[in-house]
Amino acid sequence: MGKQVSTGASLQCSMGSAPATFSASGGRVKATAAAGVVTDVGKGNVPPFAMCRSLANPQVQAATTAAGGTLTPQPCVPVLSPWTPGSARVKIGGVAALDDSSKCSCTWGGAITVKSPGQTKVTLG
Repeated sequence: MGKQVSTGASLQCSMGSAPATFSASGGRVKATAAAGVVTDVGKGNVPPFAMCRSLANPQVQAATTAAGGTLTPQPCVPVLSPWTPGSARVKIGGVAALDDSSKCSCTWGGAITVKSPGQTKVTLG
């Protein structure tokens, strides 16, 4: 069983240079708000992962070309797909709850994973 992801969770992108702190958009839970899988993929939920090093990112590609082929990371601007798979049994607002085994991907080729769920008391089944 996974741990429920909440505000304060630590996320990592395989193409980012630093972790980011997750912010759930749920308003029904006090303190550390719980997250729904499909709903929490926007800029307000997942901030940048510092610098992006994916050549699929047009900014990184242009900077790398300008540097004669030397990889030149650029500021991260994540463009995310929905989180999957989420909890099979727990729903938040009709949407599968986000757990620490959920993943999503960035248009620029990064894989986003949960390093720490932001809490340790709620386990999803």
